Amino acid sequence: MTDDETPRTADGGTGREATPLTDGGVDETTIDPWGSSTIADYRKLFEEFGIEEFEEILPEVPNPHYLMRRGVIFGHRDYSPVADALANGDDAAVLSGFMPTGDPHIGHKLVFDEIIWHQQQGADAYGLIADLEAHSARGMDWDEIDEHAESYLLSLLALGFDAEEGTLYRQSQNRELQDLAFELGSKARFAEFGSIYGFDGETNVSHMQSVVTQMADMLYPQLVDGPKPTVIPVGPDQDPHVRLARDLSVRMRFFKVTEAYASFETDAAEGELIREAYDALAADLDDDEMVRCKDAADWLEGHEVDAELTAARASAVDKLSEAGMEPVRPRVRFFHRHGPDEAFESMIEAIEGEKRVYEGHIDAFEMDLDEAEELAREVEVDNGGYGFIQPSSIYHRFMTGLTGGKMSSSIPASHISLLDDPSEGYDKVKSATTGGRETAELQRELGGEADDCPVYELYAYLLANDDDDLATEVYEECVGGERLCGDCKEQAAVLMKEFLKKHQEKREEAKELLDDLDIDLDSGRRGPGGSE
Repeated sequence: MTDDETPRTADGGTGREATPLTDGGVDETTIDPWGSSTIADYRKLFEEFGIEEFEEILPEVPNPHYLMRRGVIFGHRDYSPVADALANGDDAAVLSGFMPTGDPHIGHKLVFDEIIWHQQQGADAYGLIADLEAHSARGMDWDEIDEHAESYLLSLLALGFDAEEGTLYRQSQNRELQDLAFELGSKARFAEFGSIYGFDGETNVSHMQSVVTQMADMLYPQLVDGPKPTVIPVGPDQDPHVRLARDLSVRMRFFKVTEAYASFETDAAEGELIREAYDALAADLDDDEMVRCKDAADWLEGHEVDAELTAARASAVDKLSEAGMEPVRPRVRFFHRHGPDEAFESMIEAIEGEKRVYEGHIDAFEMDLDEAEELAREVEVDNGGYGFIQPSSIYHRFMTGLTGGKMSSSIPASHISLLDDPSEGYDKVKSATTGGRETAELQRELGGEADDCPVYELYAYLLANDDDDLATEVYEECVGGERLCGDCKEQAAVLMKEFLKKHQEKREEAKELLDDLDIDLDSGRRGPGGSE
């Protein structure tokens, strides 16, 4: 969940045709939270991992951030509840974390900005220092961690994080978080860690503990103020953490709420087939008549289905036939997964209207699925549960290094630290690789390749800031052959120098604010770093 790599953008969102979501020279999709953060083809994330395209949800987002408008934020998981909450003034939260393994750089600024924007739109904002992860997974010693932790917090505050309204913390100092991680650990299995992260017998136990702590991080805003839609802004390499956190949030729930049509249990495919049978048969019945399970079984036996549903149809027919003359009726089912018996009894009392109580589940006939989900959450919280809503996520692209290839903190010339001397930042931009042609004549004739230019990327997600006109101007002048690389880099270098100077001045101002916060920058911890 921590973002310690730099985002990548290929398209400035200028209204032109979208740039292919590929990263040249890489042969496979890599999803590794502690690896090299390389994505060969962003489209594979949609196809293989179920990440949704952010462009499709953009119209639902009130006052979208320029990173959203320009396609830098390219994907999401279940962001609609967050967008709806922001649009309607309802409770929502944003959280992201930073592993203090080095100085904050321009890639981290993107995540800082995403947190701050959500805070400005009304969300409760959380920024955390993933110091337990840095110690266990990266082998950092605590003196280094303490130093870098302060630096990340200063930059976040300098960029506009409202510490009075928001929450900042270190994993190692948050006991509530660690207690939640312990509880989540009871629902996680080592086999999952092996399949998701490749953990094996050589993986140190603290590294595994740090993963569960990150799961707790993503659910922490709901622990503090109760269930609410929460978004986690990260790079796509952190998606394994998000998926596991979403799974664990469901496993912690007391009740599973589903739609059903008969007293017996079905899987999703069986349920969908029974629904089709019910809809077809009910359309021909009078109001005082009922669809019977036997009739639904007969209908399904004579109904053609796709080959992959043949087995589901056979099992659905068997279950319906066994139920005989039992009515088939739409209902909402509350399945008691775990939690105290008192919660089950409370749920029985809370359901209004017609209901049927069975051993382990309750069927309600006079409410829809959304109402049932909300009621289950209320009853759970009232009976000592968490009632978690699955956390959402948004994903940004990785940024090309200034020298070409991957931006890496181990290659100083490839990235710009937020602590770089402004003159050094200027020089790095002036020395950057571009998407220009071999000669000025060819540039004027063919135009530059802005979509493959690290300097244009600087404009698109940082230097143009909220000025879409500037981002559009740079892009169109480049591809139109009007803009030459020397002048373009000079303009970008000056803007970078000005940004670093202003940011570092604000960092100095933020020191007094940081001193007043309840965060211990001297952990006082000792012990060797972990790593694998």
